[in-house]
Amino acid sequence: MANKPKPPTEKQIQSWKTFIKNHLSVTWAVDFFTIPTFNFKILHVLIIMHHQTRQIVHFNVTTNPDAEWVVQQFRNATPYGEGPTYLIHDNDPLFRSIKFQRFLQSSGIQSKRTSYKSPWQNAYAERAIGIIKRECTDHIIPINEKHIRHLLSDYIHNYYNSHRTHQGLAGQTPIPTPKHLPVKAEELKLKATSVMNGLYHIYKRIA
Repeated sequence: MANKPKPPTEKQIQSWKTFIKNHLSVTWAVDFFTIPTFNFKILHVLIIMHHQTRQIVHFNVTTNPDAEWVVQQFRNATPYGEGPTYLIHDNDPLFRSIKFQRFLQSSGIQSKRTSYKSPWQNAYAERAIGIIKRECTDHIIPINEKHIRHLLSDYIHNYYNSHRTHQGLAGQTPIPTPKHLPVKAEELKLKATSVMNGLYHIYKRIA
């Protein structure tokens, strides 16, 4: 019977948390989650996020991810070569692949692999995926890859990144929104825009 991995010690936990805290601005995280379609095909969703801002800087969907596809997603996420210093990822074979690790090395990105069965070490990505599931994908049954890509794009770009406030950001949004001077309620005019066909609405002040 294989030995079960020992749980991390308090010292190890604090050491990891200290590293994350000290490098928030230069750390990204990456992870996969899956979504079944209406005909039971499994779609794989990749998200890449910035630790400090909580912004999802890139996502994509595929039915059959491989190392070349993952590398291409990072190229798409860093079109001007402005990537992170550190990348947090789990032990997915695609992230551990020679091709992906060589790409990170050539891009000046240090791979920070989590311990086996330690999702807490990639807590930012795990939390973001949990939010996406609860607020988006749990409410739909996608028809195909194109369908879920469209819905996720709407949710992430038009709601999550730009309008959804985060407790960890002191109530701010990943992409900062412009501040307005306070006005009286009777003078305030708002325009509502639906997201995901009305599942959510965002509101903007109009003159």
